[in-house]
Order: sequence, then C-alpha cells, then structure tokens
Amino acid sequence: MAEKIPADLWFDPSCPFAWVTSRWLLEVEKVRPIEPRFRFMSLHFLNEDKDVPDDYKQRALKNLGSVRVVAAAAAKHGEEYVGRLYTELGTRLHNQGLSKQPERLREVNEAALEAVGLDGNLADAMESDEWDEAIRASHDEGITLVGQEVGTPIIRVGANAFFGPVITKILRGEDAGRMWDGVLAVTEFDDFFELKRTRTRRPQFD
Repeated sequence: MAEKIPADLWFDPSCPFAWVTSRWLLEVEKVRPIEPRFRFMSLHFLNEDKDVPDDYKQRALKNLGSVRVVAAAAAKHGEEYVGRLYTELGTRLHNQGLSKQPERLREVNEAALEAVGLDGNLADAMESDEWDEAIRASHDEGITLVGQEVGTPIIRVGANAFFGPVITKILRGEDAGRMWDGVLAVTEFDDFFELKRTRTRRPQFD
C-alpha cells in the first residue's frame, strides 16, 4: 500500500462550493493515496475589511458562529472533531437546505454536536469570541498560502497549495481521481495561476 499523502482543506461551513469540494476530496481518498485533513477558516475574517455588500458581511458574521463551534470542539475534544463536525454541519446546512433558514443556525449546531457525541450546549461558543484567535491563526495559515483575493476552499498538498477547485457536482470513482490528478498537475507549476470560466450551474450536493 502506498503511504497516504496529507491533503489539508480549509473551509467555512457556510460555503456551498467548499462543501462540494470537500465531498469530492473524500471521493478522491477512495481512489488515490491521500489523507484529507480539514482545517477551519472564516469568510467573515476574509471579507471584514473588503468592499463587499453589507448583507453579505452580516451573513458571514452570523455564520462565524459555526466556525467558533468547530474551533471550540477541536480545542476541548481534539482535532479529529473538525472533519466530523464539518460533515454534520454541511449535511444539514447544504443537503438539507437549512442554510436558507438562518434563524435555525443554533439548532443546526446543537444537532451536529450531538451527532458526533458532544454536548449540544457547546453551541454556546457561537456567541463567544474566545475561539477567534485560534480561528484567525488557522485562517491566516491557509490564506497566506494562496493570497487574499480568493476564499474557501483552499487545499494544500505538500508544498503545493491552491484555491479550489470550484466544482458544482461531487465527482465520484475514477472521475474524482482524474480531476485530482489534473489539478495537481497544473498547480505544481510556479507560473500557473488561474483557469476560470463563468459558472452556469448551482452546486449539487447529492
């Protein structure tokens, strides 16, 4: 068996594109020798000093609560809860459509915590800045790899780091592996910076 290569992915739980990419990365793990490792970042921190619409800033600030919960769980119970909580949060927010009901965000976090065997009261971290320093440290580590003009997801494999890939469907099987091979191939070149086309589809989570 080939030794597994760590592949770090930085995410904000609220981002639907990061969610699709993260699920694709888990599919890649089935066909390529990688070990996905999940790291948190914050779209609030990314955009707090940028000229973006106020309503977007307000949503990002509210969604910081879920990042705080993940950071608190990691600090109190271990880093293994980062990926597990992300799966539970993302399933509820995106697959179940609860991201469209921000008034239920506390409920979503409590349910995610309980699904991984933690006390739902840890959702109190949503309203606390106690974990913001740790979030900023993780956020800055990821964003420093790729620059301030991108967002989430960020992936690092060894010395190779990049934003994306931004995809709208979770590729599976060998298709997932082939895309992984292609992404690594182009991003290994120091002078490669961007491939892009206008998105014409919304993310699909199935």
